[in-house]
Amino acid sequence: MKLHLLAACFSTTVLALSGGTAQAQDAKSNVTVVLAETVDVVEPCMAARQDVGRVISENVNEMLVEFDYVNGGLKPRLATEWSKIDDDTWEFKLRQNVKWHDGKPFTAKDVQFTIERNKNKKLSCETGGKYFGGTEFSFETPDANTIRITTKPAQPILPLLMTVMAVESAEATPADEFTRKPIGTGPYTFDKWEIGQSIVLKRNPEYWGEKPQVEQATYLFRSDSAVAAAMVDAGEADIVPAVSVQDATNKETDFAYPNSETTSLRIDTRAAPLNDRRIREAMNLAIDRQAMLGTLFPEQAKIATQLVVPTTIGYNADIPAWPYDPEKAKELVAAAKADGVPVDREIRIIGRNGQYPNATEAMEAMMAMLQEVGLNVKLDMYDVSVWNGYFVAPFVADSGPTLTQSQHDNATGDPVFTAFVKYATEGSHSMVRDPAVDALIAKATSATGDERTKLWKELFAKVNTEIIADIPMFHMVGFTRVSPRLDFKPTIATNSELQLSQIRFK
Repeated sequence: MKLHLLAACFSTTVLALSGGTAQAQDAKSNVTVVLAETVDVVEPCMAARQDVGRVISENVNEMLVEFDYVNGGLKPRLATEWSKIDDDTWEFKLRQNVKWHDGKPFTAKDVQFTIERNKNKKLSCETGGKYFGGTEFSFETPDANTIRITTKPAQPILPLLMTVMAVESAEATPADEFTRKPIGTGPYTFDKWEIGQSIVLKRNPEYWGEKPQVEQATYLFRSDSAVAAAMVDAGEADIVPAVSVQDATNKETDFAYPNSETTSLRIDTRAAPLNDRRIREAMNLAIDRQAMLGTLFPEQAKIATQLVVPTTIGYNADIPAWPYDPEKAKELVAAAKADGVPVDREIRIIGRNGQYPNATEAMEAMMAMLQEVGLNVKLDMYDVSVWNGYFVAPFVADSGPTLTQSQHDNATGDPVFTAFVKYATEGSHSMVRDPAVDALIAKATSATGDERTKLWKELFAKVNTEIIADIPMFHMVGFTRVSPRLDFKPTIATNSELQLSQIRFK
């Protein structure tokens, strides 16, 4: 696809600021954060969803273990130490004298409750589905501040898995429905939620750890990147975690950072014509990824060949990037049609508004590219609450063949955070049904060292070159706009969390 066609996909931006916006500088120690998507749930077990995590994770509800995104490695949080008892069991010593926001003590019972709740199929928790799927848990609690967790299959990296699970109160959290006012142990309490408008967090005066500088944070929702960025310039906001490349124009306020996100389209391999490998190959050949760099995506982004970034163990550097070859794509579509594959059947792209900057424009461009090679493709853009029904099992029934817009974050460096959820038969995002893939994932999950790396490489080769389960697009680069009054620089963590305690004032 030509660059001028890509440019035509950009929406016209009107720089009109909404009235009634909270003034970030009304109180010197308050901040306003502008998110691209409306936060439709405030449930901690959904913190794996990007903007939910930016509000909740380590602010309201804390993890057992904290991943150090700057230096690498693990840090104590609600657990002060951990040790391996045997191949299947880890013991975690919990921080003493920690209280929930309602004054009740934090104990091992809360940790067990949280894991069991994340595994509750009635809730469809994103954290549980993404990271704990396929794993069975059992527990021992020798005392109130010790928990032993046994997993089947063995999880040699269980402490790393605990860095993505926001712990919830067993007493204050409903077991079978999402909470609307989370009770945490973190440095901020959940104060107010005006649905579709704003969320307010306030500093917890009884926090067990160091007192943060930020007293109050207000989260607003603006889908237009240019409008959100202009709010910082106007003094109406302090941080916009994600601005588009065309709006990141101020060297004094805009910070680029390498992130762990990989964009793609997930292919429904179950439905014709997408159940024919030739069509899946043709779709990958139809996409001019190079033309989208520097236009719809930052020029610093990297063309992806798989859903993990190169710093992840098991990343397979031998998988080649798909070339742009529309003529071969047309030949494959024609060959499939000659064999009776219903290539004229409508294929829907299920897009998500605001998933990343230029999300709609990118899907418009890809729809046009797929149409150019002879496929009948339509685009439907939805807000996250509707999109989620197509992306997470149980999927919308009778939806027909779909390509679902996806952005996957694997910031902690191991494919266990990717493989099961994306490719296992029981994975909550997976449309792959292959016993050999299931066996390979199970084997790699329990392996260690060089064997673990080798098995993950085999998996990514299988799903990306043999099966072709996705249309991989880009390993992303993020841009954040930060008010000059703040001392804060984004890191790879900004994709999934935004710790208010890390913000300082100049």
